[in-house]
Amino acid sequence: MSLTGALPARFRRERVLIIGCGDVGLRAARVLGQPQRVRVLALTSSPERAPLLREQGITPLRGNLDDPADLRRLAGLATRVLHLAPPPSGDMPDWRLDTRTRALTRALAQRSPPLSLVYGSTSGVYGDAQGRWVSEAMPAQPRTPRAWRRVDAEASVHWLGRALGVRTSVLRIPGIYAPDRPGGTPRERLQRGTPVLRPEDDVYTNHIHADDLARACVLALWRGRPQRNINVVDDTELKMGDYFDLAADLYGLPRPPRLDRVSANDQLPLMLLSFMSESRRLRNQRMKDELRLRLHHPTVAQGLRSGAR
Repeated sequence: MSLTGALPARFRRERVLIIGCGDVGLRAARVLGQPQRVRVLALTSSPERAPLLREQGITPLRGNLDDPADLRRLAGLATRVLHLAPPPSGDMPDWRLDTRTRALTRALAQRSPPLSLVYGSTSGVYGDAQGRWVSEAMPAQPRTPRAWRRVDAEASVHWLGRALGVRTSVLRIPGIYAPDRPGGTPRERLQRGTPVLRPEDDVYTNHIHADDLARACVLALWRGRPQRNINVVDDTELKMGDYFDLAADLYGLPRPPRLDRVSANDQLPLMLLSFMSESRRLRNQRMKDELRLRLHHPTVAQGLRSGAR
């Protein structure tokens, strides 16, 4: 997708700042296209990462999201901001707060706020919908500390939009996969033989290919409507066990063993169990209608097969 070729001339020299420029951020930078038309900057706390960013045509900015002085230097720097950095983790007295996003939005409000801010959140903010279809109209019902912190971050982002007229988009993102992404397929888990739930106990999961997510991020920078939440998800409708069965058949590996929920609670780690305790099917009509995103990988079956060729 060539975004810059479709933009009005007055937009072609904009500065896009990526905060949290990992795998998806790098893919988004590639989508943004020619550096002489959209200048891409990325905040990084690691000097070792600067050469990689420069190779991708990205200007690295040394800084740390937890340093107020570094954040102040970001004020007025970019015309559009893509925020993909995770909240702080670990045990904290204010464990429901994303202090990083709170500080970032306050800093961006200090001088010449950006035209748009896109934040990469998680579909985990919806909590457990017991397998029902979920649109953006459903209120957030976080059940885990990480989901609570994302809800707090979303509120900070939309505060900036309401207070200063910034067009803010919150992308609610499910499981990200891609054959060329580190840990981006179920192959390693299948090789370990990690069990999944039996069909009657299983949960629906949702997916998005990393390349389609990157394209959604870029489109939201220009096409996102003010103060919108958008589910960024493909058209797959699968339960978790069926997803791993599909991947096992594709890779020629044994299908994972199935457990009832009681046995899973005894045998599986808490982090994995947390993903097995929430079931929902995300609607993506808003993504298609408002961002006008045409998925390159409409289902995980197609996306995984594309990397197996």
